[in-house]
Amino acid sequence: MSSLENVRVFTQSAIRIEGVAGTVVCFDPFALTDAEAAHDADYVLITHAHYDHLSPEDYARVAGEKTVVVAPASMAGDIAGLGAAETHLMGAGERLELPGLCVEAVSAYNVEPERLGMHPQANGWLGYVVTIDGEPTRYYISGDTDQNPDNETVSCDVALVPIGGTYTCDPRQAAAFVNALRPRAVVPTHYGSIVGTYADFDAFAAEVDPAIEVIRKLER
Repeated sequence: MSSLENVRVFTQSAIRIEGVAGTVVCFDPFALTDAEAAHDADYVLITHAHYDHLSPEDYARVAGEKTVVVAPASMAGDIAGLGAAETHLMGAGERLELPGLCVEAVSAYNVEPERLGMHPQANGWLGYVVTIDGEPTRYYISGDTDQNPDNETVSCDVALVPIGGTYTCDPRQAAAFVNALRPRAVVPTHYGSIVGTYADFDAFAAEVDPAIEVIRKLER
């Protein structure tokens, strides 16, 4: 599992995970190149309404005629125009079983005083824990968040968490979050473009417990 060849991370928190039976799950597609626009997503999961996570243009680049969207219940109006074949709205703590995909919704919000207004708990925005194609590996895609009482006990094998600071955890805070989660592996996201630099990867990796494998997946 160490290479996570089935996981790709593009700009910001645009993530693609492919299951063993070929199920393709995309999260927050954003700023995709033509080479990254495969139109083959079985599922697109949106964490929240900010433009770098809900991008209708980039949704259209990964979606096909049968693509199913999962999003926070608070975003019903935001995603109505995507033209998805099917839409499922979730609240924190809910679980959803779909063909080839199991989704558990986790609250995603800020607690640090300087960014309380950026991802307020009241917005009902989400991260997701998913399993794909019946495999036991639990992938946690945290969304834009700080470590908070609702996400610091998530059970996961692979965590994908933001490290770029300003709007989310910075490298030190993200490492503390991951050390609390204790996954087998972590893939940092949300750095190197709008916020954060590529050097944040090294700062983050240096603070993560050595028992947790840190994998660089950001492709640009």
